[in-house]
Amino acid sequence: MADFLHKAFGFDAKQHRVRTEIVAGITTFLTMAYILAVNPSIFSALDGMPGGAVFTATALAAIIGTLVMALYAKKPFALAPGMGLNAFFVYTVCLTMGYSWQFALTAVLLEGILFIILTVTKVRTWLLDAIPGTLKKAIGAGIGLFIAFIGMQNAGIIVNSDATLVTLGDITHGPALVGMIGLMITAGLVMLKVRGGILIGIIVSALLGLVIKDPATGEAVTQLVRSDAGAIKLVSLPDSVSPIFCKFEFHNILSWDMLVVVFTFLFIDMFDTMGTIIGVHQTAGLVERDEVEGMEQMFLADSIATVCGACLGTSTTTTYVESAAGVGAGGRTGLTAFSTAVCFALALFLSPIFLAIPSAATAPALIIVGVMMMPSVKRIHWDDYCKSIPAFLTIILMPVAYSISDGILIGVIAYVATHAIAGRFKEISIPMWVLAVLFVLRYIFI
Repeated sequence: MADFLHKAFGFDAKQHRVRTEIVAGITTFLTMAYILAVNPSIFSALDGMPGGAVFTATALAAIIGTLVMALYAKKPFALAPGMGLNAFFVYTVCLTMGYSWQFALTAVLLEGILFIILTVTKVRTWLLDAIPGTLKKAIGAGIGLFIAFIGMQNAGIIVNSDATLVTLGDITHGPALVGMIGLMITAGLVMLKVRGGILIGIIVSALLGLVIKDPATGEAVTQLVRSDAGAIKLVSLPDSVSPIFCKFEFHNILSWDMLVVVFTFLFIDMFDTMGTIIGVHQTAGLVERDEVEGMEQMFLADSIATVCGACLGTSTTTTYVESAAGVGAGGRTGLTAFSTAVCFALALFLSPIFLAIPSAATAPALIIVGVMMMPSVKRIHWDDYCKSIPAFLTIILMPVAYSISDGILIGVIAYVATHAIAGRFKEISIPMWVLAVLFVLRYIFI
């Protein structure tokens, strides 16, 4: 058994304990299982992507990606469709740019393939080093604000206003009330460092929705899934992914917008993965520098999971920072990731529970995750305007322009412009010059 565990997961009986690794894997699952409720909720904004199919695709992508991480990279990290990346897919590519979800899935597929090529050829190191640290930090914070804003909209906490574009909704009734109470409960659980606090917050919010009515419909905010006979369903076989499986659209593959979308997916995925891997290793005291052992294997696991996720019908699959919870519980090998994958496999049969959760109940999770993505702004040099102005534009434009890609594009242009105006040409890399020119041309001609 010891030899098998060592070969399969990198488990060393002298240093690791099976029970610790399994508990760590369950801990990681509890901290990130909210994606099973959030992803179908976000994709519900698109026609032709049934919630049941999206739920199954989300779980399967998490299972495949985490198993590759466990068996190939032999690391204690879990993967699932990424927060922020799913929002970019739905709200920017589809609802703002006006493309079909098939177009967006094609972009995810291409991004995953490109990620594999960049990793194998070692080009990813050159690309990552070419982007200034200021923008890397700003992107994470901007995405945090963006998904928090989406959460507030989904719950009706923030609503449309003809006079001021947006305004505060009626937070004393209906979905907005569920969202506000759920936010306070979730925040309390997170502050008390309760394992699975975000998931518990979602469940409690959904239960509140059973007794709070939506004024617009007169019915409860939370509607339970029922069988044809009217009985409440809690367990069922997974829905088929056939409506969204391999639904690619290749006739726009050479368009400028496809290039921008693929670049944005790749950009966010690479930095998110690298930041998670390095950050979790540093927090656990496992590394003292930015390059950790097995980085290429972990990047390959991430990129392979993205390709598989695109085929299944979901947005970019990425390494979750919530893996830190499992590492903090003592997880050190692929056995931890394997345990998390098993939990996702079991969750496949609980789709009626996750699909009954309304968007108002997932809103607190989006807001809290947004908060968790903000600490990077502390490392931005705000007194250096050459760096802080591009960073600020990147952060603020994502929620205000309702576009992650526009935030990144304007941020790159602003970074090159401010440094050029200040005469600090040595701080502008050649790739940044190239990107800035391409992005300017994009706004002029597209």
